[in-house]
Amino acid sequence: MDGCRHLMTVAKVTPSAKGCEECLKTGDWWVHLRICRSCGHVGCCDQSPNKHATAHYHHSRHPIIEGYDPPEGWGWCYVDELFLDLGSDTTPQLGPIPRFY
Repeated sequence: MDGCRHLMTVAKVTPSAKGCEECLKTGDWWVHLRICRSCGHVGCCDQSPNKHATAHYHHSRHPIIEGYDPPEGWGWCYVDELFLDLGSDTTPQLGPIPRFY
């Protein structure tokens, strides 16, 4: 089977925070941000210590994230393990707070 079977779940979303939602609460840092294209949760990438975007997927089962700092035009489907070209369908940034190591 070719392609992502979950593209129909991609929605216009409002970002939940200006940075990784959980890291902002705990004072932790992140490398890159990802936004859930089902609900708008903003989490940190898998190169960050806490991997909150992937943790959100495991908790919610929302399949698709978008590279979010700045919006990069690509997505990732956790279920199908595929990169997606979102083209111009990116989520505008709220202006994340930089938290680099």
